[in-house]
Amino acid sequence: MNRLQLRPLVREVLNEDIGAGDWTTESLVTETERTTGIFLAKGDGVVAGLPVVEEVFRQLDPDIRLTCEVAEGERVSAGTVLTRAEGTTRALLTGERVALNFLQRLSGIATVTRQVVDALEGLDCRVLDTRKTTPGLRMLEKYAVRTGGGTNHRLGLSHGVMIKDNHIAVAGSMRKAVERVRSRVGHMVQVEVEADTLEQVVEAVSLDVDGILLDNMDPDHLRQAVAIVDGRVWTEASGGITPATARRVAETGVDAISLGWLTHSVQALDISLEILKRRG
Repeated sequence: MNRLQLRPLVREVLNEDIGAGDWTTESLVTETERTTGIFLAKGDGVVAGLPVVEEVFRQLDPDIRLTCEVAEGERVSAGTVLTRAEGTTRALLTGERVALNFLQRLSGIATVTRQVVDALEGLDCRVLDTRKTTPGLRMLEKYAVRTGGGTNHRLGLSHGVMIKDNHIAVAGSMRKAVERVRSRVGHMVQVEVEADTLEQVVEAVSLDVDGILLDNMDPDHLRQAVAIVDGRVWTEASGGITPATARRVAETGVDAISLGWLTHSVQALDISLEILKRRG
């Protein structure tokens, strides 16, 4: 996780929540009062985001002390204490919701990613994410995918070429799209092209591409596509894949499956902050 990117992101989110001040906490708690609290898992899952929680509270109280009871990426069960925080009561109460929002969402992403990775055990197939991420949170959500055992696809548009159906429509043909891209990008840039039909797969393997995205194909067509490619380029299946269907798709022989589901439809892991003791 890039701390230089994390700091301004956390600052922006804290500013969004705090605004002109935490009127409730500032009315009830003195500046010097101190508190110990614990983050408690209320469901089973995989933990991701503990460094983000630390950054949230460090920005509110540089002297706060956090003690992690579990490791990042560890499987936990309901009732597990994730981390302990000792610092000013104001910092803990003011930062509570922001810290939990980050921790719950990132842990939810890591949890479902691990479920898909486990479902593919024994298969030579990677689990990829997509760019279907929450605006402003892509860096963290893709970090959570890695924490859960998945692999990041492109971080952004400048991290590789993906020629999709609309690009092909604009260019006039798949061949023209690939040729124009290859004439512009450097030799180190990988080029992937989307194929919706077996005819497009045949065309794609005849072009200068590194990978083929097999989009919205059923398992029978995926197997045929993999046979056509015959290992000449790497293959990725995408389109409507869920944890329930992931293994059936992976068993077709594709090199990877990509799931927007990991980030756009994930359920947050239930976690709470419990105050243990206060002292003035």
